[in-house]
Amino acid sequence: MPQLRDSGTRTLHATEPVPSAEMDGFCRIFGVETEYGVAVTGVEKPVDAGQVAMTMFQPIVSRSRSTNTYLTNGSRLYLDVGSHPEYATAEARAPHEALAQDLAGERVMRGLALKAQTRLRETYGEHATVHVFKNNVDSAGHAFGCHENYLVRRFVPLEAVEHQLLPFLITRQLYTGAGRITPDGFQITQRADFLDEAISSATTRSRPMVNTRDEPHADPDAFRRLHVIIGDSNRSQWATWMKLVVTHLVLCVIEEAFRRGKPSGFEDWAFIDPASANRAVSRFLDAPDAALTLASGETVSALALQRRYFHAVALFVADHREAMDAAFAVSTSMMKHATDVATDSPTAVILGEWDRVLQALEAHDYEALADRVDWAAKRRVFEALRRRRPDVTAIQLEQLELDYHDVANGHLYDSLVSRGQLHQLMTRDEVERAVHEAPQDTRAALRGRFVEAALASGAQFSADWTHLTVTAPERREAILLDPFSAEATAEFEHLMAILGR
Repeated sequence: MPQLRDSGTRTLHATEPVPSAEMDGFCRIFGVETEYGVAVTGVEKPVDAGQVAMTMFQPIVSRSRSTNTYLTNGSRLYLDVGSHPEYATAEARAPHEALAQDLAGERVMRGLALKAQTRLRETYGEHATVHVFKNNVDSAGHAFGCHENYLVRRFVPLEAVEHQLLPFLITRQLYTGAGRITPDGFQITQRADFLDEAISSATTRSRPMVNTRDEPHADPDAFRRLHVIIGDSNRSQWATWMKLVVTHLVLCVIEEAFRRGKPSGFEDWAFIDPASANRAVSRFLDAPDAALTLASGETVSALALQRRYFHAVALFVADHREAMDAAFAVSTSMMKHATDVATDSPTAVILGEWDRVLQALEAHDYEALADRVDWAAKRRVFEALRRRRPDVTAIQLEQLELDYHDVANGHLYDSLVSRGQLHQLMTRDEVERAVHEAPQDTRAALRGRFVEAALASGAQFSADWTHLTVTAPERREAILLDPFSAEATAEFEHLMAILGR
């Protein structure tokens, strides 16, 4: 049976130099980790969330003798601290593939929840209903996260991440925030009030916006894994895709600047107090033009700073479009899903979407955002409800908000989608394929093949992001250090031969 290992920071060494295309170009590895909240309603006697989560994971424990496992699509599924089910996507070369994997996680969680619901109804009553929330705050005020991972070249220092990237991450929440009802009113983000530091190696004791724990899960001499914690969990497919693609473009500018020993243009945009700026952005609707103070002493609004990043990236793309388009390896059909304008250039589509959303924000036309920005979609629903029912309470709005994020038994999100009020980038078939299949152009393809073969053979095995091991009938291990490579190594082929594949 499989046993999970964490890669941690074990010493790993590449057998070959990292190819120049991976070091000199704009290719990247993307991943998303999502913690889900769990609750149950309609029970005839008390049952806590921890027991519900363990019931959800009974099939995983039966298969793996653990609440941690890897799936045949290359992703990791586990029960995290605080009884939060967590799904970490397989490595993806393109943001649209990371999106598909993230949506596959929703499908996996829903399946586990509905099976657990059937079992719980045998003991807790026929109306027991399991809820799994893809959000970041529960009713008791506890926060949990959605983390983005970007493979970044090691020559980019962490100081550059703090000073050049963090202002962008804070202000991009203008269009990637999930929004929430608070006692003080409606905020456009869920996480802002729970993040204490700008950059730190901690994750729970003090929550940073970017985590510095050095776990590249790749050649540590060539790469670092940028672990972004500041983002909200998104139901909007567009918002998940958008936060990945625009962050990638900004990282390309920063990497190229350090590669060439030239300024990126972002050096003077650091906030003097990132946490304060983050909270101010979350309250954007109350003060759209609120002045944020930069370390230089200059003041600027969040929207104006986003516009600066947009112009800088647009100029950079104009000089590197061909190489950047090639790195995305994204299909034209996906680009047509992403926007109403058909084009062969992925970067043109991204810049067009970025400009479009900034223009709507600048015009205070929040209704124009409601088909793709989570907080705007919620705001439209809440305002419509208030017009119909002026006596609606904050508690009722909070319940409606939770329903929006419920991937197991929620109705609001699916209703908006069915009425064409939320933009969709992925078809049901594409998501279903991602539930079972790993991206075919990263090492995740090999991990998925290995897990499928090991389960079919009944062999004892273990896995993590960089190691695959058969522990019986004979112990053999394969190291997959290069996340960009889906090419089977001799070690991997030997493992598969042991498994009869």
